[in-house]
Amino acid sequence: MADEPTESPRGSAHNHDHGQSHDHNHDPEQTLDLRENETIQLSVPEMDCPSCAGKVENSVKKLGGIENINPQVTTGTLTVVYDDSQTSADAIRERVEKAGYNVETDASEETVTFTVPEMDCPSCAGKIENALDQIDVVTYDTQPTTGNVVVTYDSSSLSADEITDAIEGAGYEITGSSAEKGLDTDNDSARRESVWTSSRAIKTWISGGFVALGLLFEFLLTSQNALLATFIGRELFAADILFLIAIGIAGQVIFRNGYYSLLNRNLDIDLLMSIAIGGAVIAGLVFGESLYFEAATLAFLFSVSELLERYSMDRARNSLQELMDLSPDEATVRRDGDEVTVPVDEVSVGEIVVVRPGEKIPLDGAVCEGESAVNQAPITGESIPVDKTPGDEVFAGSINEEGYLEVEVTSESGDNTLSRIVEMVEDAQANKTEREQFVDRFSAYYTPAVVSFGVLVALVPPLVFGGSWVTYIVYGLTLLVLACPCAFVISTPVSVVSGITSAAKNGVLIKGGNHLEAMGDVDAIAMDKTGTLTKGELTVTDIIPLNDNTEDDVLRCARGLESRSEHPIGEAIIDRAADRNVSDRDVSDFESLTGKGVRADLDGTTHYAGKPGLFEELGFDLGHVHAATDGGVVTQKTQQICEKNRCLDLLEGVVPGLQAEGKTVVLVGTENELEGIIAVADEVRPAAKRTIERLHDLGIEQIIMLTGDNERTARAIAAEVGVDEYRAELLPDEKVEAIQELDDQYGGVAMVGDGVNDAPALATATVGVAMGAAGTDTALETADIALMADDLTKLPYLYELSHDANSVIRQNIWSSLAAKSLLALGVPFGLVPVWAAVLIGDAGMTTAVTGNAMRLSRISPEKLLDRSPTQSDHPDKGESFNE
Repeated sequence: MADEPTESPRGSAHNHDHGQSHDHNHDPEQTLDLRENETIQLSVPEMDCPSCAGKVENSVKKLGGIENINPQVTTGTLTVVYDDSQTSADAIRERVEKAGYNVETDASEETVTFTVPEMDCPSCAGKIENALDQIDVVTYDTQPTTGNVVVTYDSSSLSADEITDAIEGAGYEITGSSAEKGLDTDNDSARRESVWTSSRAIKTWISGGFVALGLLFEFLLTSQNALLATFIGRELFAADILFLIAIGIAGQVIFRNGYYSLLNRNLDIDLLMSIAIGGAVIAGLVFGESLYFEAATLAFLFSVSELLERYSMDRARNSLQELMDLSPDEATVRRDGDEVTVPVDEVSVGEIVVVRPGEKIPLDGAVCEGESAVNQAPITGESIPVDKTPGDEVFAGSINEEGYLEVEVTSESGDNTLSRIVEMVEDAQANKTEREQFVDRFSAYYTPAVVSFGVLVALVPPLVFGGSWVTYIVYGLTLLVLACPCAFVISTPVSVVSGITSAAKNGVLIKGGNHLEAMGDVDAIAMDKTGTLTKGELTVTDIIPLNDNTEDDVLRCARGLESRSEHPIGEAIIDRAADRNVSDRDVSDFESLTGKGVRADLDGTTHYAGKPGLFEELGFDLGHVHAATDGGVVTQKTQQICEKNRCLDLLEGVVPGLQAEGKTVVLVGTENELEGIIAVADEVRPAAKRTIERLHDLGIEQIIMLTGDNERTARAIAAEVGVDEYRAELLPDEKVEAIQELDDQYGGVAMVGDGVNDAPALATATVGVAMGAAGTDTALETADIALMADDLTKLPYLYELSHDANSVIRQNIWSSLAAKSLLALGVPFGLVPVWAAVLIGDAGMTTAVTGNAMRLSRISPEKLLDRSPTQSDHPDKGESFNE
């Protein structure tokens, strides 16, 4: 990293016959149901001119998979044809809104979230999607990682009950929905605890008991293994009967789900397992060789694997549930002089809620009485509690540490900051990463290829080489077990969910897996100066008394002069005077001298505060000013101009020196005496320099500061924080051009700003990161990623998390693919028994990829910033899955 910065020149929607849009995540296992590009039509009434249409079109084009865009300004509609394996209708709506235009929805449209805990893999989601395809819904979003199905429908032609019937008709139980009062749609922890005592688990354990009894008769109590029955001429012994009972108990759910898969034309794990188990039983009856043990083992182990998969998925779901659980269900409200406890969704904006020490704040609001330290870590990620006094903003889910607070509610329960965070984290799953799109494309070919291989293994050796039918049928059935790519397909979304929820708990809101992936791959970061590298607030940095005045004398005069000014510099001076308890002076005849400063009478004497040029006009010799103290400026090298040894040359020494540090200089005095100098600046954030260093340690090649501020200030700030390059005096459109140049040069650039003034640059960057977004709707909506607090140290954490998430995704993809491939290749040689295919290829890999993904929750912002640079801090970003 260079010591001095380089100065640069300035510079899923499905179109039904009824014409409504339909969004879904394409299930790669639906190889029997090939889909074409999807079409969505959006109502954008504010898009009423060619310029508006151009902005909308350019914004939407940034998404991958866009085939055609047709904006109609005369009707205010936007028609988009897109590949739903690469993007979604929700992502398109988001890009339109990022361009600054609202997307209208039909007043009769309603959205309901259904809780479907058994939907824990892409295969399950595919069956539900097929069922929803058969009814008149507008859009849907299946989320295996949360167990939720979000459906938007036209209430004038469809009801929530009909949607419920469709989902349950696909073979999945709904445990709750947002349309039904009193049902807990988010109680994931309760569902996770009940996995091992669920009806399926009980059936599995009973089935396992019968398998164990069958083995006992088969190998230990052989003399008791009597012939009990015959069926179509085949003898059935006691062990066979026990194995068949085990198949009937454990296989009930398997065959039921397989039936629904066949009904919905889904070549998924349930259908494949049904064929494998049924095929083993039929082969045993046809060839007269007992394959009942293999079939019973397959049914039992697959049921166990399904329970393990459910448990593993619930671990991932629980990370999001922890966010949901932050907000209390009830609030203590002051009504008619009494305190009453009511559900939070019954509290209205403007009501007063009472929060006692140790309680969670139930709703967003402003403190109207009391003082306390509030732990905002659940929302902003700040590790230190923040002092709150009347007028300060507080967030739902934060914890009142020690004092009594009364809070005036500013947002209802469904519209507070925490609710929006949870909603955005859930919605983020709809934005598929590039690697997830690769997995979807690959898995669409994987399943039919392995099934075909299994058929060949079962038929060719017996027919061509005279091999044993029973042996090779078992091999073929084993390959059917390996044909489902569940672990492979779930490897990416479970990593994305783990990364996004981990970030949210640390005060970083990532609004899509695509943004998580992109952030880990950028090589350049652009930062705004004001409010990002600096605090965004002017503060007094230097006070230099002159002519035997004291610092308090200078502040007292400056405070009086600035007390009637509305300039930010005046506010900074007044704040410093208040901090030092400097007394007031009697102010009269105030006058603002445009472009120069201010004038007023203080205790009857005319005083001035302003630029050096103002005092030159008043006749002062600024090259020869006496100082009462060196003020940290005068040194032994200062030229002595008169007999006194403490003399300042303001024009050639002091003022240029302060300005070179990026400070604004204010002189204070009367018509006859210069009383002092005050320097004001937007101070650099204390962690800015360390943050820049850490980003370089982690592998960022170029960090550039973009600012509209003057060249002198930009140079000073850039040198202080250690960026590689800076560009000053930029207009908003010039910032956009700078981002485009960086993107062309480095192939990916992140822009960090405040989310409001930098909106165009944030939208142009590969990833837009807004700081201090908590409580700021604009920042939350504009940015791809939001740092909820004004904490620059979260930036290295964000980059490290994103990079590690990409690494975990790669590990999960290739390890699950390698395991499946090696097992499949070993089957024809008799090296892989059916139990290994189930436990290793299915349950084992699903559990492994989920556990690997959960490692992302261990990354800590505090530990990362303090860690010494190591070899691993210079990561090899690897290659993207473009095909």
